Amino acid sequence: MDKRKRHNRVVIQRIFAFVLTILVIALIGVGAFFGIDYLLHKTDIFAKKPAATEAVTEVPSEAPSESGDIWIKKEKEKIDDGYADVDTSVLSENEVSENVVVDDTDEEIENIVASLALEEKIAQLFIVTPEQITGTDVVTRAGETTQNALSEYPVGGLIYFAQNFEDPDQTKEMLANTRSYIENTCGLTPFLATDEEGGRVTRIASNESFGVDKVASMSTIGKTKDPEKAYEAGETIGKYMTDLGFNLDLAPVADVLGESKNEVIGDRSFGSDPEVVSELSWQYASGLQDNGVTACFKHFPGHGSIAGDTHSSTVSQDKSREDLYSSDLIPFQNAVTSGARMIMASHISCPAVTGDDVPTSLSHVMLTEILREDLGFEGVIITDAFNMNAVTELYPDPGEAAVTAINAGADIILMPADFHEAYNAVLSAASSGKIETERIDDSLRRILKIKLGRY
Repeated sequence: MDKRKRHNRVVIQRIFAFVLTILVIALIGVGAFFGIDYLLHKTDIFAKKPAATEAVTEVPSEAPSESGDIWIKKEKEKIDDGYADVDTSVLSENEVSENVVVDDTDEEIENIVASLALEEKIAQLFIVTPEQITGTDVVTRAGETTQNALSEYPVGGLIYFAQNFEDPDQTKEMLANTRSYIENTCGLTPFLATDEEGGRVTRIASNESFGVDKVASMSTIGKTKDPEKAYEAGETIGKYMTDLGFNLDLAPVADVLGESKNEVIGDRSFGSDPEVVSELSWQYASGLQDNGVTACFKHFPGHGSIAGDTHSSTVSQDKSREDLYSSDLIPFQNAVTSGARMIMASHISCPAVTGDDVPTSLSHVMLTEILREDLGFEGVIITDAFNMNAVTELYPDPGEAAVTAINAGADIILMPADFHEAYNAVLSAASSGKIETERIDDSLRRILKIKLGRY
């Protein structure tokens, strides 16, 4: 009996000890909780200021630029086409929060430049036809073939001609698909361009399926000397180009017509008075750009004073630098002063100025010394088409022509005779140091300034 009592007492003692232990642990926990809370509260009171917070601004995943003409894709993209993985976000890796926006334009552009692989940078220096990029005869659709080509070569832009257009719906779909293919590869929106001047050079308005208003020739508008009519011409073209999906028009013609036998320019010019050409070409460009289409003034330093045609042969003019400044260059100087975004360099050689027969589009003197330094142009210099005979006769190697033009100061090569040869040559030259990396980056900065809508 005593034995059983002792056993029961031991059991009761153990139960009591267990319960007591649990209670002690619970009390310690509660005490710790209230103690920490008190200390935190007390610290806040003594500090008498709120905890630091970060101001953030919402960033839309994809939004139009300020000018409304070109978009840039903000999301990070990964490339699976033989390039190294590239982060195309405009934010650096240390700025992961999608709620933080880079306000400084230069910083944003520098981040993009730094994010792109060399292959992508070089591709941005070319605008080609859809046939050149795909290797097909005539392109009227942008499907798998186009997608595959653009994923390997995300070019800076594409230029289209009348053969590419059937009707509005087909054109809108082709351009929208092309745009998305390049954006999904490198994160940058391409230039989607055509030559839509009005008068006899109209790739779109000449097709009745589009049902757009036809604009009179620049010669007809020039005779009125009415800036409003020039603006209305650009406005009309800009509206229907934007509606279709274009963002670049290789117009206006800013050539002063000084040669009556000049047929290649002829009625495409606003006339023979440099001041009239200056005013009307700028108003035309304003009409385009106010409606979302970047204008490109052409054909520097002026194609109106000679009878030859650079499409078919080499063309030279004998004007001195002083002669050019007193006439042909006046519209281009006005365009630069007014804020031109893009100027096209012709293939005319100016031996009295440069001392050689190198076409303007490949001449360091004409592009860098005169257009950049003397005229003060800070926008994009695009060449006239490099498949024209004025270039191919002197530079049968498309790669040599492209490298020479980039080193001379050109930012974009238009339609090289062989895109792949030209691209590979520029890539090789940039890799070996024949073209300096900073030279490539400078061109890219100017291109991005347009694509980001910084004008």
